Amino acid sequence: LLLVLLYEVHVYTGAILGAETDSNVYINLIGTRGDAGKRKLHRSKNNNVKFRCGQMDIFYIKAVSLGDLEKVLISHDGAGPGNGWFLEKIVIKHKEGEEDQEVVFPCNRWLDECQDDGKTERELTANSKYFVKEKLSQQWRVQVKTDGDSPEPQECKRTLVIYGSKSKSVELLLSPQTPGYVCFLPRATDEFTFETGDLGDVYKIRVSCDDVPGFKGWHVKSFHLEELHTKQELNFDCNCWLTLNKEEKVLVKEFPAVTEDQKALPVYKYVVSVHTGDCWGAETFANVYITLYGKRGDTGVRKLHTSLTKGRKFQRNKVDSFLVEAVSLSNLQKVVIGHDGEGYGAGMYLKLVTVKESQDSDKEWIFPLWNWLDTHLGLCETVCEIVTVGKRLTFSPKVPEIHMKSSGLWIMDITGSDLSDEEDPISLSFIFYGHQSCKKLPLQVTGKAIQIKDELADTGSIYKVQVTGPHNELKQPWHLDLLHMKHTGTKEEMYLAFDCWFNPKEDKYVELPALYADQEPLPVVEYAIHLHTGDLKKADATGEAYLCIQAEKSDSGKRWLNSKNSLITFARGQVDIFKIKSVYLGKLNQVLVGFKSLKKDEWFLEKIVIKEVFYPFTAHVFVHNGWINKRSKKDFVEVAIPLKETSVTSLLVKNFDMKSRGRWQMWVHCTQVPDVPDIEVVAFGRKGKSPAQKVQNLSDNPFLLTLGNIGDITKVAFVLSNPTLRRGIKIHKLRLKDLDTKQELGFHTEAPCLFGEDGSETVTELAAVRPDKAPLREVLYLISVHTGTLPASGTDADVFITVFGEQGDSCKRQLRHSNFERGQVCVSEMRAVDLGQLSKVLVEHHNVGYGAGWYLDQIVIHESGKTDDQHVFLCQQWLDSGVGDAQMERTLK
Repeated sequence: LLLVLLYEVHVYTGAILGAETDSNVYINLIGTRGDAGKRKLHRSKNNNVKFRCGQMDIFYIKAVSLGDLEKVLISHDGAGPGNGWFLEKIVIKHKEGEEDQEVVFPCNRWLDECQDDGKTERELTANSKYFVKEKLSQQWRVQVKTDGDSPEPQECKRTLVIYGSKSKSVELLLSPQTPGYVCFLPRATDEFTFETGDLGDVYKIRVSCDDVPGFKGWHVKSFHLEELHTKQELNFDCNCWLTLNKEEKVLVKEFPAVTEDQKALPVYKYVVSVHTGDCWGAETFANVYITLYGKRGDTGVRKLHTSLTKGRKFQRNKVDSFLVEAVSLSNLQKVVIGHDGEGYGAGMYLKLVTVKESQDSDKEWIFPLWNWLDTHLGLCETVCEIVTVGKRLTFSPKVPEIHMKSSGLWIMDITGSDLSDEEDPISLSFIFYGHQSCKKLPLQVTGKAIQIKDELADTGSIYKVQVTGPHNELKQPWHLDLLHMKHTGTKEEMYLAFDCWFNPKEDKYVELPALYADQEPLPVVEYAIHLHTGDLKKADATGEAYLCIQAEKSDSGKRWLNSKNSLITFARGQVDIFKIKSVYLGKLNQVLVGFKSLKKDEWFLEKIVIKEVFYPFTAHVFVHNGWINKRSKKDFVEVAIPLKETSVTSLLVKNFDMKSRGRWQMWVHCTQVPDVPDIEVVAFGRKGKSPAQKVQNLSDNPFLLTLGNIGDITKVAFVLSNPTLRRGIKIHKLRLKDLDTKQELGFHTEAPCLFGEDGSETVTELAAVRPDKAPLREVLYLISVHTGTLPASGTDADVFITVFGEQGDSCKRQLRHSNFERGQVCVSEMRAVDLGQLSKVLVEHHNVGYGAGWYLDQIVIHESGKTDDQHVFLCQQWLDSGVGDAQMERTLK
């Protein structure tokens, strides 16, 4: 039986201007055994007025033992005149057994609709846990040997982390403890002393160096650890390089402990695959970092340096794989992934992360996200935690027509927490959704592991599994760990990591997607359901209610809105919000709402708005405007409400923090570059274009551009001043970053080279890419130049044209055609970013050569393949310095 504990919650309000709040504050403590539920922090035990600037308030919460505290969910309701709040941290103290424990949850952020990211609810992760009793602290003597071929030491942060069965140490800085002493000389042994909490039995250490410019590396020979109280000694034979200059580029290494009592844990080279999404702006050039977490510790933060996949990493619709070497983590539970890109557009759209224990492993863990890691889009965060949905095979079994109906059984192993002999079995339902039908299997859980077998006939290919319950009274919470499914016929196999608690007096619905090899799993989506009760007399009602969302792919199942054995009240004119998680349902069709009132209340339901908290954010409106339970004699009244309208918000959800002053940094990375070509760049925006400016380098080093107030940038043009290239310049990367707003733009081109593959073109245009928004398309324009029929109408001069449209101009282009002879029609091609509706052209020649004068009849322009949509620009004038008005350039409209 779990004990009821008293948790002492210390809430630290920040000491900055306006940090205090008058709002109602709510907290939920989350541990390895479940959560305490949402609790209001009513009365401070040490202050008359709570949540003042720079103040610490103490509150007490009674709850069944939650195990190791992992997270805190803190929020406020925005009520009161000063509702914004700056929270510094939360410290939770409690005693379990003989141990006084203290867990720190740092925040240092606003919970304010008008500041930071506008959120009034934050999930805080435990930063440290330590035991108050002094006798539980440990002192370590650490000896580090550096090998003889290690280079002379350089200024570089070197750290050690010690992992034990109870906890891990903080990062221990390996730095000289005597001023002026130089550590890590070749063949030297350096000694350090550290104090930690009670780590338990040490099973591994992690050693790391910072990535600093010019760092030549460190050849570590060995580590020797001695605990000074118990005299326990541990030896780690390392013999490894920490460097980026060798074939194996690593700055972090882990080593398992070797003792007489137990065998050393294996070291794996985990293969971490990052799946970048297939939408505009999905790619990133930022540095990406990841931490893997398992039942046995974590890897620490690792930079994803070298992709096993060819080409530039983290590009649109690309899968990049990286090796992360670490001591075995046992079963993986979650990953934390993020990048250092700052500003709108610098982020990435991440579909999912997969991890397998080695390159030869036949199974991989799945961590789906399907969202942006961007400061202004989607989650509005550049770092996120992704919990695994389970494990799948890496390759489909070689059985023909694997997803067709096949003879055989599904063997299903269900694992969870133990049940005591005195407890009744737990009644749950496992519902298997297939493309043809679904099947419900009632189940009596009697122990830690049970096995069931079923054909799941006529369901078709299974795409999700839902678990509901408990359907009976529980005496204590029960944890569902894993559902392992294997088909005896097709050999298909999947592991669904439910990892959830079923609590007394709770109706739980949890579902996960099926995990097939070579198929992207459906995402798990949070649906926010807004129930609008009408503002009419007697519109409110009290009773029991449920809801079921029906959609093209599936349905959510019947979700109860009231807790078990309790009622819910829908107040007149009020909006009640409920959140459910479901495997992605696809396009929503209708909502079923059921209601029963013991008092025979009649409920006037105005409408239901369902918002998908999933990118792109979609709102679905279901209008009822009618009574439920009006003069009904039924036990439950159910109404079906069809979809009325859907709206999508896919772009910015957060405004830029500053106004742009038109100062941008540009990165251009090219290869096959001839001797310093003279290239200029022009940027085009919705309000105009920038002056031409010299491209200072093509080697991916940033340089400054002053673009001015040209509005949202739509394209850039590279202009070659001396057209003497013998071949094109291969372009790999082009990025622009606003120095004020931090907005970052990528650019799209169908052509792999600047100025054409043969270097014969003088202008190349690239369209700007914004996140989740297609760039302007590239167009091939055909330009027909009609020379007049008057005597001496032709010219041998070079002819140039600039085409203008509603979306900018083409820059000055030379018409690559020498046959501007009397009565001839010369057709030239011009490749440019879509100019929109054409308005005018500027035509000119350089007046060089015998008979340079030219009589131009007209110019006709149309897109390639669209001859029915032609733009005709009449001229019927001379371009000649000795005839008529002596003009050698003309603007034609």
